Amino acid sequence: MIISRTPFRISLFGGGTDYPDWYRQHGGVVLSTTFDKYCYITCRELPPFFNHKYRLAYSIVENANNISDIKHPAIRGVLSEMNFAYGLEIHADADLPARSGLGSSSSFVVGMLHALKALRGERCSKKWLAKEAIRIEQDVLKENVGSQDQAAAAYGGLNIIRFSKDSDISVESLILPSLRKAELNDHMMLFFTGFSRIASEIAKSQIANLSSREKELSLIQKSVENALEILVSTRDIRELGAILDDCWMLKQSLSDQITNQDINSIYSKARKAGAIGGKLLGAGGGGFMLLFVSPKMQGSVRAALNGFVEVPFKFETAGSQIIHYEP
Repeated sequence: MIISRTPFRISLFGGGTDYPDWYRQHGGVVLSTTFDKYCYITCRELPPFFNHKYRLAYSIVENANNISDIKHPAIRGVLSEMNFAYGLEIHADADLPARSGLGSSSSFVVGMLHALKALRGERCSKKWLAKEAIRIEQDVLKENVGSQDQAAAAYGGLNIIRFSKDSDISVESLILPSLRKAELNDHMMLFFTGFSRIASEIAKSQIANLSSREKELSLIQKSVENALEILVSTRDIRELGAILDDCWMLKQSLSDQITNQDINSIYSKARKAGAIGGKLLGAGGGGFMLLFVSPKMQGSVRAALNGFVEVPFKFETAGSQIIHYEP
């Protein structure tokens, strides 16, 4: 039995510039971090004593004899590319709900690739995991997704992820003094808005608008360098909250599906209670909201958002790992 553990991510700055249609013309860059909430994939060879070849357990349980009969698109896509000769049992579990803006779909694909490679007794690099997950999501599954989530999940940590015009990806760990990194973590709050959404559908509308939103995306891309200047200096870290707020306003202009009245109400309540800035994570439309709040104001924000689930978290640095290996 093999178990992989793959973290979820928080995209801080630069989101939207990781779509291939953008970075193949302009390049792209994001600043993101993974944190201590995970997707777990358990897999093993299925003994040949059953009436099915594949047993898959996630939010439902599937039994199938052919890969083409598998309903879960990511599992079907990964298995179709891996060419296993024997049957498999695969279980998927997660600390947080899917379709919530935390890159969970990419964490799932990265974790599954990692587990299945380990089941074969094969090692794989973090770069291979990232690139293969991107290929499967974009080319095999034909999903409208960017390329940051897969890299974040594979590598882990607080990173600057750059996308070149030739589709190469580089991941650079952001080196900060431990106290500065802890200060960054301590200024973040994460709340679940109460509803999930299909990211690919919202992203499709953003991608369709890329050519007409060049100014906005260029400013979003520039925000990464602005944020880095603050982080690596001794400037007041609360300046990052103002940049987040600016980027959230810019992001809303990319598609009319990114926000709605309910989301705007949550954000407005948080701001009135003392949040400096924030954003919906992921493509938008629902899921988790990240807020940048001074520690002394977090009690007020928590009270203002009473009824919404808060998820305390800490940054993590390991990325996708095999945490149990008994082939």
